[in-house]
Amino acid sequence: MSTCRESMEGQNQILINRIKGNLRRPSWVSVLLLFTVIALISLLQINREYSISLLIPLDFGLISGSRPGPQISSSCSDFFKQVPARKVVKSIRVFGGIGDGKTSNTEAFRRAMEFMARFPDSGGSQLVVPKGRWLTGSFNLTSNFTLFLEQGAVILGSQDPKEWPLINALPSYGRGRERLGARHISLIHGNGLTNVVITGENGTVDGQGKMWWELWWNRTLVHTRGHLVELINSQNILIHNLTFLNSPFWTIHPVYCRNIVIRNMTILAPWNAPNTDGIDPDSSVNVCIEDCYIESGDDLVAVKSGWDQYGMKMARPSSNIIVRRVTGTTPTCSGVGIGSEMSGGVSNVIIEDLYVTDSAAGVRIKTDRGRGGYITNITINNMRMERVKVPIRFSRGANDHPDERWDPKAVPKVRGIRISNVVSLESKRPPLLEGIEEAPFLDIHMENVSIFGLAPTMRWNCEFISGSSCSIFPAPCSQLKNESTFQCSIH
Repeated sequence: MSTCRESMEGQNQILINRIKGNLRRPSWVSVLLLFTVIALISLLQINREYSISLLIPLDFGLISGSRPGPQISSSCSDFFKQVPARKVVKSIRVFGGIGDGKTSNTEAFRRAMEFMARFPDSGGSQLVVPKGRWLTGSFNLTSNFTLFLEQGAVILGSQDPKEWPLINALPSYGRGRERLGARHISLIHGNGLTNVVITGENGTVDGQGKMWWELWWNRTLVHTRGHLVELINSQNILIHNLTFLNSPFWTIHPVYCRNIVIRNMTILAPWNAPNTDGIDPDSSVNVCIEDCYIESGDDLVAVKSGWDQYGMKMARPSSNIIVRRVTGTTPTCSGVGIGSEMSGGVSNVIIEDLYVTDSAAGVRIKTDRGRGGYITNITINNMRMERVKVPIRFSRGANDHPDERWDPKAVPKVRGIRISNVVSLESKRPPLLEGIEEAPFLDIHMENVSIFGLAPTMRWNCEFISGSSCSIFPAPCSQLKNESTFQCSIH
């Protein structure tokens, strides 16, 4: 759970047709052209009060209803190693499934998965979910398996909490993230799996999370809510070309995993739905997240690695994480967050071609006393924001701990943050960079960052950080020492 508060009021109904038909995504060629225009403006030292809307088209060359086209060559999808064609393919109907949106299919899905587990050595198996509305409680996947949702197929999360059984807390958290003790299992779950694909023809998994959000709002939640998809101790996983809606809690949660690819996904939850993060890689290695659109009531993407003393003891870092071409909105939280649970360490993260609108923050590094761990070697490049309150934020002091045994002397080490080629339009506040007095954030470098829309009296807010900068507009805080163009070019 992030430290963001549920402060937005909004409708709970998700307008799927707006996302699938009318949504406008950026052409990254036009974004690069935008960076060029901004750079020229900075070089010419155009007066701050000059309206750049006269120079740049308002739509920035957006492409209606499309993901980036074939001109995008860079991809991290080779983290996932291709699997052979599945030899055994069955429909959920074979196992007694009824897609009327009313009949419970929990036993049908569980019978199906028991059958699918019989074929690990013959190329594996595939369960097809046809067009229809398939109500179900939680079910466990198996290895060497594909879950395939045909066009028009909708898996609906049961409204009976008993169909989301309790499981043990994760050892790197020591307890349920929201409540002490056990936690509810995810709707689609797996532990110790290999070679799993969750895909289809843009079918939908709808967690119907409102029931769970109301328990949170009413303070009657007994156990931590379940995720929409959680995979534990698993490897070689592909989640691709689907729409995920209304998760009770974090939507996609790979934890203690490796070689995970999540791409071409649409993930939606109401803006006021509490803690409905889009994708949370947690204590995982080699994770690729690309070409996704996300709207949620929390971070679009959050990189985590355990909570305070439990995360430090387990010491399972998140590393080699790539987040590329993610677009979305989160009025209460961040486009991409690192933390706040990062006690096992986070390193080697690349975030690029990020487009965030109407959000509380663009990128945010979140940590606290008691977290311990480290955040190192983070690269953020080519980010565009519109109407984002705080474009870049480093924050401390979440005051959010699993129990009284946390150690206030366990401070995180944060260093090696590179942020370049950033444009923020109609910004509300300047960057806010707050380190920790006992452990300043070191080696922060920013280059070609332009923040527009601020009042002339506004200044960057920095404390307990050090680093360098060049080509920044407006001028950054003194802790980020200005470098010459030549010095910038060698970073």
